[in-house]
Amino acid sequence: MSRKHHHFRGAEVSCCVKYFLFGFNILFWLLGAAFLAIGLWAWKEKGVLSNLSSITDLGGFDPVWLFIVVGGVMFILGFAGCIGALRENTFLLKFFSVFLGLIFFLELTAGILAFVFKDWIKDQLNFFINNNVKYRDDIDLQNLIDFAQDYWSCCGAHGPDDWNLNIYFNCTDLNPSRERCGVPFSCCVKDPAEDVINTQCGYDVRHKVELERQKHIYTKGCVGQFEKWLQDNLIFVAGIFVGIALLQIFGICLAQNLVSDVKAVKANW
Repeated sequence: MSRKHHHFRGAEVSCCVKYFLFGFNILFWLLGAAFLAIGLWAWKEKGVLSNLSSITDLGGFDPVWLFIVVGGVMFILGFAGCIGALRENTFLLKFFSVFLGLIFFLELTAGILAFVFKDWIKDQLNFFINNNVKYRDDIDLQNLIDFAQDYWSCCGAHGPDDWNLNIYFNCTDLNPSRERCGVPFSCCVKDPAEDVINTQCGYDVRHKVELERQKHIYTKGCVGQFEKWLQDNLIFVAGIFVGIALLQIFGICLAQNLVSDVKAVKANW
């Protein structure tokens, strides 16, 4: 049966849906490839590829894994969506829509559970932070901690004394480090007149009394400051999550619409 006859019967694949879905997934795929490339590059730079035994060491958090996992999932789904739309392959389109729907369901479940068990999650967050103060040992985690402390004007999980858990900053007599009883420079109150960051500004600061500390470093914990930031920016944060959810639903609807069109055309063969 000719293509012309398909048009006459009204069963045809919508070019708008097909190429819009293709373009949507091209951006999704490229973004995933970028995340994956950054993660693999950082992974290689840290020497993981030359020491395969370290791959099984999952005892602590490593920000690189976040890039690799998120990038890998986005890359696979974007690739499946692109090829599925371009080739009108119903298997790949169903794969794309089902897994995107699964991710949406997991995000929705996580959001509900986070609201219901917020106190438990807060305790776990505290436990996680206290067990991952690997400042100096992991450059990626160090940069993440510095960013958080600088951005939220905080120091430690609950306060500066949390840095006693770190081997370089603890106040024990056995600690030979020059940073003993200090804090990272990201805890320091910034002087607007200084153009160059003073990386030694936190030295010996925990020897000082509380009032004296407040002149030099942030004394509020990052957990409390993060909670305050969430409350102050609740609409913005909720808008981001709603926007991501709508994009996912939109992608699923496009894929399912294209599957229906392809099936309708095949039914007329």
